[in-house]
Amino acid sequence: MSAPANPVRGEAALTVAGTPLTLRPSFAALVAAEQELGPLFELIERAGAGKLSLGEVAALFWHCLADRPDGVDRATLGEALVEAGLAAVTPLLRGLLAQVLKGR
Repeated sequence: MSAPANPVRGEAALTVAGTPLTLRPSFAALVAAEQELGPLFELIERAGAGKLSLGEVAALFWHCLADRPDGVDRATLGEALVEAGLAAVTPLLRGLLAQVLKGR
């Protein structure tokens, strides 16, 4: 299990299948997300226009997971996002995207 999320480092906490996980927008994580989703600036523009898909959010979160414990796969993460709802997920997404724009 990863250490608790440290907001000073740009991290956020997300609970998946009852397990608290840390979203950490590291360079490696963001590069991996960019390889799958395309340029991050375009992703941010789509998010700002309300055109980011749930699949894109799940992909970004997946790549930013600090640890992936047993039993937490991408489908489980996606289901956790649906269960939490957009109102709960949006602040986490906003925080990650802010880190891309502003850095730490």
